[in-house]
Amino acid sequence: MIELLSPAGDIERLKIACMYGADAIYIGGKDYGLRANATNFDIDGIKEAVRICHENGKKLYVTVNIVFHNENLDGLKKYLEDLAKIGIDAVIVSDMVVIDTINKYNINLEVHLSTQDSTLNSRKAKYYIDKGVKRIVLAREASKEDIERIKKETNIDLEAFIQGAMCTSFSGRCVMSNYVTNRDSNRGGCAQVCRFSFKCKYDEPFEMMSKDLNMITNIASMIEAGINSFKIEGRMRSIYYIATVLHTYKSVFKKIETKTLNDEYINYATNIINRVANRESVPQFFNGLPLDEGQYYNNGRDEKSNQDFLGLALEHDNGYIKLEVRNNFKLGQTVNIFGPNTEDKTFKIEEILDEEGNNKEVCNHPKEIVKIKVPFEVEPWSMMHVKNVDKNMQM
Repeated sequence: MIELLSPAGDIERLKIACMYGADAIYIGGKDYGLRANATNFDIDGIKEAVRICHENGKKLYVTVNIVFHNENLDGLKKYLEDLAKIGIDAVIVSDMVVIDTINKYNINLEVHLSTQDSTLNSRKAKYYIDKGVKRIVLAREASKEDIERIKKETNIDLEAFIQGAMCTSFSGRCVMSNYVTNRDSNRGGCAQVCRFSFKCKYDEPFEMMSKDLNMITNIASMIEAGINSFKIEGRMRSIYYIATVLHTYKSVFKKIETKTLNDEYINYATNIINRVANRESVPQFFNGLPLDEGQYYNNGRDEKSNQDFLGLALEHDNGYIKLEVRNNFKLGQTVNIFGPNTEDKTFKIEEILDEEGNNKEVCNHPKEIVKIKVPFEVEPWSMMHVKNVDKNMQM
């Protein structure tokens, strides 16, 4: 069984993930997770997330994956018991204290070992299997050979990242943020210091950081190696990012299943993925140690976010879509739109109306509601975006 696993930083993003093809979704609570700056979910929010996911046939996992200090232990047992009562499908953990607490008090929670524990060998996997862990989320640094051996020697469910940010350090082993900003990277406070530009002895800037991960070219090999769950990073990413990445990877999985995936489509999908992020992305460690092509190093990188996401379609009525504006566009512009169950299609904007029915030529006010004439059916929650790659090949 192949699972496409999506992040969600709030209820809106969780709903988008459900609609755009995620088989499971992972979220963080207000405590014990590694994305302290995300909106995150309180207990009532997690209850709502479980309801939405289960009504849509999706699974929900909750991160409890900080490195625990003594002061973090207060309330842990009750929190885990609350999660069990709510009916989540698994917790993602990195600290043995969480596993021991679950085992000691017979708390009915399935345990997945977080990538923060940096699992790269089968002996470590066997250790955690003996502790009751049902799935290993592999270190982002795992190679194909690592994956194959762990799978062969344990046959446990394996989860691996396929898209998103990479740590310059091993995930879960970095203290740069602690030293530079006094924010604990292993308790949810990472300030991403590895992306800073440092001033050095001779006033020359020093920069370092990994490029993002992108496994489009290796999905078939990952399946063959034994990966069960394919994970996207980004609980703080936008709904457009989540929708685009899920839509693209879902198409890749379908083409692998139907034996129709080819180099032309891989190139097309790679262009889509590279465009939606604000950093370059590469396969990183899967095929061997990444060299200069896997990192930024004193190269004056440009990480400005693009403004490709033009609007969110709310409804379709009599040849028009009601659209919530997100970025600037104008009359006569050629754009694309895709939906949860529809392919990416191109059209030229020939008519724009405001809420009173007046003609408009330019849309440049975020969250403004307009009506746009569209020559085909558009489903709710579709994304209109800049025409940025060859759209002759359909999703």
